[in-house]
Amino acid sequence: QVQLVESGGGLVQAGGSLRLSCAASRSIFSINLMGWYRQGPGKQRELVAVMTSGASTNYADSVKGRFTISRDNAKNTVYLQMNSLKPEDTAVYYCRAITTLDYWGQGTQVTVSS
Repeated sequence: QVQLVESGGGLVQAGGSLRLSCAASRSIFSINLMGWYRQGPGKQRELVAVMTSGASTNYADSVKGRFTISRDNAKNTVYLQMNSLKPEDTAVYYCRAITTLDYWGQGTQVTVSS
């Protein structure tokens, strides 16, 4: 079992930055994949950024060069640094962890004003 708790969302102006955190209830060292997804108003949930246990990363084209995913195994936490935010980044951001099962957090709202 893995419980995931996201934090760090909020309201920011376009061009600003936020850092999201996803705290896991147990060690993330061996978790196969952890990452961030988002669901904007009227849209389907989509991948933002993911990282494997081997530290390989994958980003959505729309966030490449602006967002960075990282992990701190000692703190059992995954981060998403979001820079140069745009109104179209407005969404609920969810943390995901895949072991033999698939776990999701409750989400944190990010709103980017123009």
